[in-house]
Amino acid sequence: MKWPLYIASRYLFSKKSHNAINIISGISACGVAFATLALVCTLSVFNGFQELVAGLFTAFDPELKITAAQGKRFDSQDSLILQVRNIPEVEVSTLSIEENAMVQYKGRQAVVTIKGVEDNFQQLTQIDSILYGYGNFMLYDEIVDYGIFGMQLTSTLGTGLRPIDPIEVYAPKRGQTVNVANPTSSFRKDYLFSPGVVFAVNQDKYDGTYVLTSLDFARRLFDCNTEITSLELKLKEGADTEQVQREIQELLGTDYRVQNRYEQQADVFRIMEIEKLISYLFLSFILLVACFNIIGSLSMLIIDKKEDVKTLRNLGADNSLIVRIFFIEGCLISLIGAFIGIILGIALCLLQEHFGLISLGSQGGFIVDAYPVSVQIGDVALIFVTVLTIGCLSVWYPVKYLSKKFI
Repeated sequence: MKWPLYIASRYLFSKKSHNAINIISGISACGVAFATLALVCTLSVFNGFQELVAGLFTAFDPELKITAAQGKRFDSQDSLILQVRNIPEVEVSTLSIEENAMVQYKGRQAVVTIKGVEDNFQQLTQIDSILYGYGNFMLYDEIVDYGIFGMQLTSTLGTGLRPIDPIEVYAPKRGQTVNVANPTSSFRKDYLFSPGVVFAVNQDKYDGTYVLTSLDFARRLFDCNTEITSLELKLKEGADTEQVQREIQELLGTDYRVQNRYEQQADVFRIMEIEKLISYLFLSFILLVACFNIIGSLSMLIIDKKEDVKTLRNLGADNSLIVRIFFIEGCLISLIGAFIGIILGIALCLLQEHFGLISLGSQGGFIVDAYPVSVQIGDVALIFVTVLTIGCLSVWYPVKYLSKKFI
């Protein structure tokens, strides 16, 4: 392998009888480099958007969420649930009830998800970072119950930040069928006031349907005593989330489901992963097309080096050795293009990350002003292997065929 590599490198960098061969080899390396650069930048942008979305959900979703494997509700006084709340790695735990209801304000109606939480919800999530308005995070006081609405839902109902009148909340009475003669008798009615703030996760799922309120209000509205729909956990700093998740799942068994933030939003992240995969495959195909230039430069080089090949044969070189020489040269072109593309791609991503060279549009029109990027070592390694694999495979058969035909 040493001699074929040495001869291939000499052939690649030495002066040819026709200058066009050097130019075509350079163009081939540049084509591979640009395709590699596109792969690095595209996958990094997908990573950036994924981290951006994960950050948005972090402000609302718990680190770990425990729900019933079958059915929707379970008993919060279950001995296993009490054990989970006392695990040393758990810093904050809160009981939660999520159920559908209908809200109405001055004739405008909307079907919403009422989420009742305990007072420590502020410590569980970063909800304060997504609150907008003139009030504070407040779920109740001595007189009334408060509801913190999503920004889009507030616009739908036309309540504003501080509605004058209370917002009516309707929920079907548990275990009762709708009385056709008097439908309102089948619903439980209550009222919520606004504390003067709304939340904005910048996701329609939350901003358009969710209402945060106290756990006691939700229990009263949905006729729940000790039943809840989820137990939400925040772990202590430095705790291994995956390990704690496994330990809790082993403790609870198959009756409960323990989900991290990514699993709670599995559909969203699965779609993003599929989009990333499709982009990767599409750009890999473009890379394959770029590698065809290498075949052209190798065919010209083989013709140019006919006399050198005769000399090698006289020195005892067989066909397999000669084929390896030109094959290695094709791989070297791919390798050079891969290195240049990865270096330029990482450099461009770092410039975008620090200076925001490419913006998303007008200021304030998006969550962020510039395209988010995140370079991940795993993606860079995958791209490097992909470029070398496609480059080497694309030249193997052509080199073997051209060597038999012209030499």
